[in-house]
Amino acid sequence: MLRNIRIQVVTALSISVLMLSACSESQTKVSPEVENTIDAVHAKSETSNVIKPHQGINLQPTPVKMERRGTEVFISMTAQITDIEVEEGYTYKAWTFNGEAPGPLVIVNEGDTIHFTLENKDPAIPHSMDFHAVQTAPNKSFTDVAPNEEGTFTYQAMKPGVFMYHCGTAPMLAHIANGMHGVIIVQPNDGYPTDKEVDKEYVVIQNEWYKYNDLDDMTNGEPSQVVFSTKALHEGQANTNGTVTAIKNKPLLAKVGDKVRIYLNNVGPNEISSFHVVGTIFDDVYLDGNPENHFEGMQTVILPVSGGAIVEFTVNEEGVYPFVTHQMNHAAKGAVGHIKVTVDGNDDGQALQGN
Repeated sequence: MLRNIRIQVVTALSISVLMLSACSESQTKVSPEVENTIDAVHAKSETSNVIKPHQGINLQPTPVKMERRGTEVFISMTAQITDIEVEEGYTYKAWTFNGEAPGPLVIVNEGDTIHFTLENKDPAIPHSMDFHAVQTAPNKSFTDVAPNEEGTFTYQAMKPGVFMYHCGTAPMLAHIANGMHGVIIVQPNDGYPTDKEVDKEYVVIQNEWYKYNDLDDMTNGEPSQVVFSTKALHEGQANTNGTVTAIKNKPLLAKVGDKVRIYLNNVGPNEISSFHVVGTIFDDVYLDGNPENHFEGMQTVILPVSGGAIVEFTVNEEGVYPFVTHQMNHAAKGAVGHIKVTVDGNDDGQALQGN
């Protein structure tokens, strides 16, 4: 299926612990009641711990620049500060690639040489790119790009799969958790054995949010939201950010009898995903999206942080099929989506029910 798509991207000095600490609230002792109130406000405040150079910045999402010349692929992306609505009433001043979190979907072919340029529009902090889809010396090809500068790096994508990409600048956890993560799909030259059977295909990405720019919470705390996003593979499909209700309330669509393929990745930064579609069993699974890693008849697919997979299943009856991480505390925090199955594959307008 994806092999018939032209290569595409659909529209996305380290920060020190001292800087993060300087941006935190005072450690003055207060009563537990006041402390709880402060924590609650901080959890929802778009300005909590925003470092001074980022205050007032909200760069609009920018399209990815890409050009193919045979097997040479030239990709340009930006590192930028952009507001992301995590849930209704809560906006997160995210560190992003191209103004998306997760960042833009990148699709290349097995064997392609990638010439990657990162333009850093962040006025204060260096950023970088770590593509899990390539093999290269990180100290040469994943190096920092200073504020208001750009860097270009070249490497090959030699293995097929569904891979994470992320900013690798220290502290890496802060950069990933603040929004600098995404997915690159490397299409296998010979395709997947089930390509001709697949009727619909989608991308689903899981990520977590923590207290804004709070490295201690990112390190030791529990995520406040766990989210599924989707990035468009085909014209007309949704392209969402890490918003709790983005694909919970707007379902993916299929028709009765369709074999559905989902390209999955868990970009974390900390929690395992146990991906499960309620009401069906996976006919075929390709762990990490590699056709050599083929399994059949699985109920749930475990995705470690950065782990990818392709899952395929058949929907035999009309209805709504929820998909979740079966880490149910994380599903309760937002990691729920729906596939609506109708006779003609169109949305029937009926309200979704259940979780």
